[in-house]
Parts: sequence; C-alpha cells; structure tokens
Amino acid sequence: MSAGNRGGAIGAVSHSGGDADSPPATSAVAPRRVARKATRRGPLAGVLMIAPALAAYGFFVLVPFIQGVQYSFYDWNGVGASTWVGVDNYLRVFTDREMLSAIRNAFVLVIFFTVIPVGTGLVLATLIRNIRAGVFSTVSQTILFLPQIIPLAAAGIAWSWMYAQTGTVNQILSAVGLGGITRPWLADYGTALPAVGLIGSWVLTGLCTVLLLTGISKIDASLYEAVRLDGAGWFREFITITIPGLRQQIAVLITITVIAALSSFDIIYTSTQGGPGRATLVPGLSIFRIGFTQSDVGLASAFGIVLMALVLIVVIPIQRLSKESS
Repeated sequence: MSAGNRGGAIGAVSHSGGDADSPPATSAVAPRRVARKATRRGPLAGVLMIAPALAAYGFFVLVPFIQGVQYSFYDWNGVGASTWVGVDNYLRVFTDREMLSAIRNAFVLVIFFTVIPVGTGLVLATLIRNIRAGVFSTVSQTILFLPQIIPLAAAGIAWSWMYAQTGTVNQILSAVGLGGITRPWLADYGTALPAVGLIGSWVLTGLCTVLLLTGISKIDASLYEAVRLDGAGWFREFITITIPGLRQQIAVLITITVIAALSSFDIIYTSTQGGPGRATLVPGLSIFRIGFTQSDVGLASAFGIVLMALVLIVVIPIQRLSKESS
C-alpha cells in the first residue's frame, strides 16, 4: 500500500473513531439535564404532595386551637355576646376544687394506664419470646391485642356490667371464697377510680406487649448468648439486655399511655360518668360538662389549654430523656 493510501486510511479510521465517541458524550449530557430538571422540580413537587395534609391539619387542628386560646380569655356561653375576662378563667381552673380533683384523678390513672400496662407488657413479652414461634405464640399475641381493637366506649359498658353487684367479677370472687369483699365496684367511693383504671390497664396491656415483643425481636440474639455464657440468670439477662434494648419502645409506650391517661374520656363517660360524686371525674369529662352542660365555653377552653400544657410538661421530658439515653 502506498504512503498516500495509508495516510487516507488512518484519517478515515480516526474520523470514524471520533463519530463513534460522540454519541456517548450526548448521552452523558442528557442525564445531567434530567437531573437538573428533577432537582428544580423536587421542592415544588414535595410541597404539592404535602399541601393537602397541611391544609387538613391547619383547618382541623391549628384553627380550633387558636380559637380555643381566644375563647379562653372570654366569658361566653357559645351563643350570645362574649365578655373579656382576661386570665380569670385560668385562675378558676387552678382554684376550683372540682377541676383540681379532676386533674388529680388523671394523674392517679397514669399508674393504671402506664405503669401497670408497660410493666406487665415487659414480663409478657419476655415470656412469649422464650416460646418458640408457633401456634401458641401467635394465639397469645392475638388474644392480648384484642382489647386494643375494641372501642373504649364499648369496653366501658362491658366492664360496668362485670363490675356490678351481680356481675362476673363478684361471681368469680364468691366462687373462690372471697364473697366478703364483693361490692358494686364502680359505685364505691374507695374502689371506683382503681376499678376504672384497671379497665385502662386491660385495654393497653396488649398494645404494650405486642410493641415490646417487636422490639425484643430486633435485639441481637448473640447478646443473650454472651450473658448466658457468663452464667447470668434470666433476671440479669432481663435487666442488662432486654430493658436497655427496649429503651426507645418503652419511651414511646410511656408517651402514648400517659397521654391516654391524662386525656381519658370514653371509659369514664360510659362506665361511671364521673361518679360516684367526683370520685372518677377527669379533665376530659369535666371540660365536656362545663362546655356543653353549663354552657361556659370560655372556662372549658381554658381548662382544655391547661390540660394540653400538662400533657406537654409530662411528655417532653420523657422524650428528651429517651433521646439522651440513646
């Protein structure tokens, strides 16, 4: 081949190589343009996606809250003209014996709604964990969780029947030789509040057990094997591995159950309606009576704001402690 022909061939090859390289350059630019467009559309698309939820939250939560704060500074019956009273409604909340009694009862219910369900849930979850996965474990979790799906109003009605003088509770006590302590539990001043609290314990124990059991399943099994090799018993295993591993789940459950105790209404309303006397009166029922029976919207709103503040005062430290410990 002559020198001229070889030069032409080399030029043709280099030219064709250049053409072969050009499409990848174009294809590399295209994804960059798409990425830039997606980046520009990202914030706007996110805002559009959450806009309906924000609108619903603002309309059904923020607006009523702002109106409640506004109403709390007025003396208003909900229909006629309102009168500015400043902080008088808040002073009445902290000086009225009935409302203070309702707040005290709510904190007593924390023992039954929080301490008992979470403690019992820890024990039950540990026991179920030691059972191999099978029919018994599945049935146990289902039975324990069933009270959680029952409406609280229905639970209150059912337990009011069982707590009656001739109800199931007294029949069982009589059958085991404890007929001397039988009584109408919800009509007795000394037992009404604990009896109502045990209804809450029954409802919430299943939820606590299932959530704690889920948390236990995430703990590394090698940790349990390590403490067993060190000769640790079940109690040390429970204290050193299980409880620290469930710190976040326990914090969530304490938050949920404390809110349920302080804002309880359904069970109280359907089982005792706050009686006998004020023995089982709680803030939620008191707010309902003040607002809809006594038609004092301003005082009811002030009590509602105080109740919300109490919930935040209790819940926020729990959340901070759980984050610091983690």
